Order: sequence, then structure tokens, then C-alpha cells
Amino acid sequence: MSAEFGGRGDRQGRISQWLRGRRPKETAGDGGREALLLATAAAGLPLAPAAHPGAGYGCSCDRVGCPTPARHPVSFAWQTQSTTDRAQIERWARHQPEANFITATGMVHDVLDVPLEAGREALERLLAAGVEVGPVAESDDGRMLFFTLTRGTPEDEDEWWPCELDCHPETMDEHPGLRWHCRGSYVLVPPARLPGGDDRRVRWVRGPEHPLPDPLSLLEDLTDACARHIADPASTAWPLRR
Repeated sequence: MSAEFGGRGDRQGRISQWLRGRRPKETAGDGGREALLLATAAAGLPLAPAAHPGAGYGCSCDRVGCPTPARHPVSFAWQTQSTTDRAQIERWARHQPEANFITATGMVHDVLDVPLEAGREALERLLAAGVEVGPVAESDDGRMLFFTLTRGTPEDEDEWWPCELDCHPETMDEHPGLRWHCRGSYVLVPPARLPGGDDRRVRWVRGPEHPLPDPLSLLEDLTDACARHIADPASTAWPLRR
């Protein structure tokens, strides 16, 4: 019997196996979709309807050459429209059965968005170290999303501290490593469908029932993992300017 049985080495091995093989149970059909959305809203994450895949790699919106097919809100007023109200989400889910949903960041929560392989490596390290990790989703377009507490929206705008990693929908391509979705941004939530096939989705790895952690408790491990998984390590630096 290994001397490390029950110790750190054994625990890391079991975590690696769990991460490689785990696929969260997501009930098929409209009922399962609605249940997932309601669970997300019940955790305090505000939701709003988003576009869904059209024919081929297209988008359900009427914009020719949509740059973010099936990945953007339906309404330009998505920030004020976003809600956790159960009745409203039920109405949206039933009246727009094909719609994806986004959650607006910077109100209750932020999202640290990293390349999938970097995220899996960091998640394994964080869990092995006993760090409290909150909800985590992975997307079949190669990203992993770590949901955290927001940095807040202070009443005094002079207290707002910008970060070079801040990510807004129009600047996604400028952040090949870590993207920090805060005020003015959003991400898709499960069970969103992506263009390119019915099996391309956003899925929970750790569900929204997990408490939101402080983003700074995850940031160093995530940026270190990004530095090992992308060509330009400098692009994952995290100079936080106050």
C-alpha cells in the first residue's frame, strides 16, 4: 500500500481523476433548462435573455456577420433588465425557449475567465490546497469561468480601482489569457448553447450553490496557470492599479 494513501499525493490524484471525468448532471429538455436557470438566479446571479445559435455558425439576431454569435444579450438594456426574479425568469424561459442567458457581472459577482486547460490546472491546485472555490463553468469554446464576489460598485467613483485585466464584451480579443469580467461585462451561463453543433455548450463544473469566494484568493493560481498555457506570459500579468 502506498505510503501516501490518504495524503496529499493520493488526494491530488483523486482530484485530477474527478476533474477529467466529471460532467455535471444537466437534465435534458425545457424543464431542465429552466431549473438550471432558476438555480443560478436563486444563488443571486442576475440573468437576462441572450441570442442563440442560428443556422450553421450563425446567430439568432438579425445582424449581418454578428461578431459574437449566440454569445450576446438580446436587449441593449441588458444591465438594467438583468434580474434574479423567479417569475420573470420563468416567463423568459417559457416564452423564449431557444434563448441562451447571460449573467451581468459587477453587481453581485465578477467572473475570472481563463483558457480551459489553464483553468483545469488551477482548479486542481486550488482544491488540493483546500482553497474555497466558488461556482465554476466550462465552455466548449475553450474557456473556464470562475465566479467570485465582485469588487463592488462604490458610491464614490474615485474609489473605483481599474485593472488592466478588466474585460468588456467589445475587448474580449484583447485578453487571450485571463479576462476579469466586472462592471459592464457579462458571461453566458449554463446550459447555453454555442454555434457549431448541438453538443457545444456551457456547463457547470461546480454549481451555483457554492458560495462566491474573494477573487484575490484565486487570482495568483489562475494567472500562474495562464502563464504556462499561453505563448506570451506577460499578457497574464495582473498589475492592479489603485
